[in-house]
Amino acid sequence: MELIYKGKTKDVYSLDQDHCELRFKDDVTGEDGVFDPGANKVGARIEGVGTAGLKLTVFFFEKLNAMGIPTHFVSADIERGTMKVRKATPFGKGIEVICRYRAVGSFLRRYGLYVEEGQPLDSFVEVTLKDDERNDPPITDDALEMLGILTKTEYRELKHQTVRICGVIKDELAQKGLELYDIKLEFGRMRPDGAVGLIDEISGGNMRAYKGGEVAHPLELTRLMVGD
Repeated sequence: MELIYKGKTKDVYSLDQDHCELRFKDDVTGEDGVFDPGANKVGARIEGVGTAGLKLTVFFFEKLNAMGIPTHFVSADIERGTMKVRKATPFGKGIEVICRYRAVGSFLRRYGLYVEEGQPLDSFVEVTLKDDERNDPPITDDALEMLGILTKTEYRELKHQTVRICGVIKDELAQKGLELYDIKLEFGRMRPDGAVGLIDEISGGNMRAYKGGEVAHPLELTRLMVGD
């Protein structure tokens, strides 16, 4: 298979004209060995976190597919740590979409003059460009359209899907006594019709969830949600 993208937490291989294979790694983003879903570089290697991330991703993607929400998910092989997906075209060179329910992380660092740590937020959606050199800068819908990355119509659909998808994830976590603080998603144009659809993964490495006032480690998060 042809390697088409080597990422921080996954590698992507082309299977055929319409499908790719994602191979999950035991790497998480962070700084100095400390896990941080908002970081833009690998901060630690944790044995088993790749398989855990795949299990949780399958759990959520199967639920979203059953609800008729467009995603790239096709199937997965947990033992191999791989996921088969439909190919999609990224927006520009890639964007990330964050949905925030509490003021933590980079949101707090930027807007701390106006909010307190942990202050509730109403499903706040922000888009950042995937650009490690520039520390993944936030960007507005006007700028996204002006730079030819996506249209205003696509932005409205992306935002609508983000709020809906993250609401499903938040509710599922709440059933296990977990509170979702924020989560990072990725979207692309699905082939062949170009519809906006959810891509990448939905794992503990992409979200901050708390249980009993403490951040839930990605492995613990998976255990609580889908078992060992």
